[in-house]
Amino acid sequence: MYNLKKIGPATYLLPQEGGMRVPGLIIATQKILEEVDFDKPLEQVRNVAHLPGIVGYSIAMPDIHWGYGFPIGGVAAMDAEHGVISPGGVGYDINCGVRLALIPDKYDNWSERIKQELLQKIFMLVPSGVGRGHRGVRGLSERDYSELLKQGARWSVEHGYGFPLDLEHIESNGMIDGADPDVISSSAKQRGKDQLGSIGSGNHFVEIGKVEKIFLPEIAKKWNVEEGQAYLLIHSGSRGFGHQVCQDTLNIFVKQGYAEGLPDRQLVAAPIKSTHGQNYFAAMAAAANFAFNNRQQILHEVRQAFKDVLNISPEKIRLLYDVCHNIAKFEEYEVEGKKRRVCVHRKGATRAFGPGASELAPIFQKTGQPVLVPGDMGRASHLMVGLGNPLTWCSCCHGAGRARSRVKSMASWRGRDPIHYMREQGVTVMATSKRTIAEEMPDAYKDVDEVVAAVQEAKLANMVARLKPHLVIKG
Repeated sequence: MYNLKKIGPATYLLPQEGGMRVPGLIIATQKILEEVDFDKPLEQVRNVAHLPGIVGYSIAMPDIHWGYGFPIGGVAAMDAEHGVISPGGVGYDINCGVRLALIPDKYDNWSERIKQELLQKIFMLVPSGVGRGHRGVRGLSERDYSELLKQGARWSVEHGYGFPLDLEHIESNGMIDGADPDVISSSAKQRGKDQLGSIGSGNHFVEIGKVEKIFLPEIAKKWNVEEGQAYLLIHSGSRGFGHQVCQDTLNIFVKQGYAEGLPDRQLVAAPIKSTHGQNYFAAMAAAANFAFNNRQQILHEVRQAFKDVLNISPEKIRLLYDVCHNIAKFEEYEVEGKKRRVCVHRKGATRAFGPGASELAPIFQKTGQPVLVPGDMGRASHLMVGLGNPLTWCSCCHGAGRARSRVKSMASWRGRDPIHYMREQGVTVMATSKRTIAEEMPDAYKDVDEVVAAVQEAKLANMVARLKPHLVIKG
């Protein structure tokens, strides 16, 4: 159906035709192209290319799958002066993201009793599932709520949920500028008020395992990553708060007629410079800051679990990095020989800045930023380092990407015990519902090793370490 032309290693061009303002760009290996049904996601790549002000390409990462308006795994940059901003290009779970922390111990040093006790403790301390919130912050005052939406993760740190050094290891120091709580609906604030410090549902998780293999010893050493070391991955976002911000904005944009002339009304987008566009960015920034606080407080609770079970001091569990993968950010790039400010939409895609990027902390300016690529709970996750490739606006994949829908995954596991199966694979998994586990089984996802091979081949990021999960809490 789509005439893709290979233009570089793991890089394919989707020709510009019809109302497309730019061509499409697909990052994938031949194996991924042969094994995955790309028809619907590539149609979305083509649709995104119709948006006013789009610059360069409409881009798809190798973990691409069908999403709302934009494909998940989609990247698009819009001219900051004349382009548009699209809620579908960010997603419902604004600033869904991943953070990786390193544990000062070898995973294999722990007994089975300790591992199970640790998992149970985390499950008790970190709420998971639909609508479940953090017990410790339900008395959040209106003033505190407003401040955390503006200040990002710094608010949590200043209130005892972490350490100042954590902020240097979070994308954008854990805060998106321009947040305005006054443009947020009361329903969005109400939905989010009791959800700080919680995983949520679906593919969100807390994962503990060990560093299985090091690929770049020099960078691993600079980041203090060692083979056999225990690690912690946290995947969560802005919960009901971000979802409501997105829905509220979509309702306004459609009512204002911004979907007219687009091939898919789910792409509805307002001019960046318009009042509606500015209000969405301010609301999105607030939701992003909510998400930074959410992951910060989850980390705090997990640190407490390690202290209680293994007597490891919280400050010794070092945050390596936290990345967003549902966000729109203003960045500056050279386009056709001139510096140009663009609004980069990354939906199911992460930033992958290379060495020397001024926004990064000094340690990462020397190496490039960490890129976190969770796979599935059975096979592996990956730690990579960004190369700052301008072809994709310094962007990379965000995970393995779904290979089948949740409904199909559920159907394929009907009558079988997914928890027992995972235990046979060396993984203990807990969740509020067995349904969640069945929806998130490893065979529902692409092979993450093949996905990261594609982005490495395309020179977006390099593999630093392969991480093997062993203890998992699913939303």
